[in-house]
Amino acid sequence: MPEQIKTKLLILGGGPGGYVAGIRAGQLGIDTVLVEGDRVGGTCLIRGCIPSKAMIHVAGKFADMTHAVGGAADGIGVATAPTLDLARTVAWKETVVDKLNGGVAALLKRQKVKVLNGWGRFTDAKTCVVETADGEITVKAEHVILAAGSIPAALPHIPFGGDVISSTEALSLPELPKRLVVIGAGYIGLELGSAFRKFGCEVTVVEALDRILPLYDEALTKPVRTWLEQAGVTLHLGARAQGFENGELVVEKNGQTLRLPADKLLVTVGRRPRTAGWGLESMGLDMAGPFVRVNNQMETAMRGVYAIGDLVGEPMLEHKAAAQAHVAVETIAGQNRRFQPNAIAAVCFTEPEIVSCGVSPAEAELMGIDAITAVFPFTANGRALSMEAGEGFTRVVARKSDHRVIGLQAVGRHVSELAGEFAMSVEMGAVLEDLAGTIHVHPTLSETVHEAALRALGHAIHI
Repeated sequence: MPEQIKTKLLILGGGPGGYVAGIRAGQLGIDTVLVEGDRVGGTCLIRGCIPSKAMIHVAGKFADMTHAVGGAADGIGVATAPTLDLARTVAWKETVVDKLNGGVAALLKRQKVKVLNGWGRFTDAKTCVVETADGEITVKAEHVILAAGSIPAALPHIPFGGDVISSTEALSLPELPKRLVVIGAGYIGLELGSAFRKFGCEVTVVEALDRILPLYDEALTKPVRTWLEQAGVTLHLGARAQGFENGELVVEKNGQTLRLPADKLLVTVGRRPRTAGWGLESMGLDMAGPFVRVNNQMETAMRGVYAIGDLVGEPMLEHKAAAQAHVAVETIAGQNRRFQPNAIAAVCFTEPEIVSCGVSPAEAELMGIDAITAVFPFTANGRALSMEAGEGFTRVVARKSDHRVIGLQAVGRHVSELAGEFAMSVEMGAVLEDLAGTIHVHPTLSETVHEAALRALGHAIHI
């Protein structure tokens, strides 16, 4: 007879939402079972954010060494071109993943969370049958948190398989493709496309829209496009992929048909919630389009069932899922919690990086907000110039009526590290005078936040 377990809380999915929910539940003394078909850590830790940033880091080192052959302007030179063993790079990347995975597993164990490794399927809203290596285990729970995550979206006429790969396969290639074609000029496609170009691949990007990175305004994306063009990445904007045959991507652009040779075709047209294969149809939940509908306490239409992360809508970000995990668990524990962020910061790890939190100037105008906007260029920041990173800027957007900061954006090298200050400023309702009155450390990129606020108030110092 299959083993049966009764528990206070069952969590489906061990990604950033699920494992954070498990750890927090353990801290609150809630008897918890977590079901995960793979290793704990989910897409972000195992197949996405962390491994991709590791590869981007290595690509940057390789490009810097390549640039130094014969001597660079900063005085560093190498005698011969660097070599790359991609298999070793992938293996090193996996050691990073394994270290983080082991850390998450240890944290769950410390909080006495029982982890079941196997594929779970709900037979009703509170009962899940888990296929483990040792046989079936039936888990019955008082409360359930669904954290099933998302999967790469495929094109119906160009399915994954063979030389058509998703970001998951791109991060584990045994050797570099000579010619990589990327479908989609969003953040995933451009992050990986830029990394492979730094490795020396011929990279072509195909995008149906007439611009790159459509989630960001053109002032932020212009430096990225400049880098792509200078680096030799071929951009086909306003182009639609028609099919992949005989190692060539067939593209329609301006009424003409192009045939683009590709050793690997990387499809990055977005992600979709993982709603199939685990019994969603047996749970009686309401849907909001492709997503599970929840309220601001992360409750679904079924009492005692919660959903978080990519399963419940955009933005599909690790830090959003983790924040929602806290809300769901603490609501189960009887606390009065709500998921009501003022803004969620997002980072694009292209070359250069982009970070954005809150509304842009154009969005403020569409919302009918009379706003003050000020930009401070990195050409006037000592730290940026010392890193050969003077092409970017920091921008602040504030309501004119009360100087409340409603948006902060930046583009440039290492600007991802400004995301915390951006999020804190918007979330805590800072005004321009708060940013201007805070002493920022010199020499750092964060000084550009201070100077942007000063400029919005009419008295910037270094410009």
